[in-house]
Amino acid sequence: MAVSESNLPQTGKMPHNIVIENRKSVTATGIRSIVSYDSESATLETDLGTLIVGGEGITVSELSVRTGEVRIGGEIEYIQYTQPRREPTSLLKRLMR
Repeated sequence: MAVSESNLPQTGKMPHNIVIENRKSVTATGIRSIVSYDSESATLETDLGTLIVGGEGITVSELSVRTGEVRIGGEIEYIQYTQPRREPTSLLKRLMR
């Protein structure tokens, strides 16, 4: 699935989807950057948080910066999200809530 710039929401966030095929490959859209990867996991940054794909023999074969699509191969064992980091707020802002 290709994401064209006309399909992007006005907020600048890319649509995020994941397709897993037979636990052998993952195609994910809405990827902002590849944080790191090795043969056991790939850590990817999305607008919705950090995505970790883990398993054995993990390879990252494609990343399109324009569309945010990445392809990952290997023996997929897990997919995990962590929350996006919040901007630190000042003490004054927290007191004013």
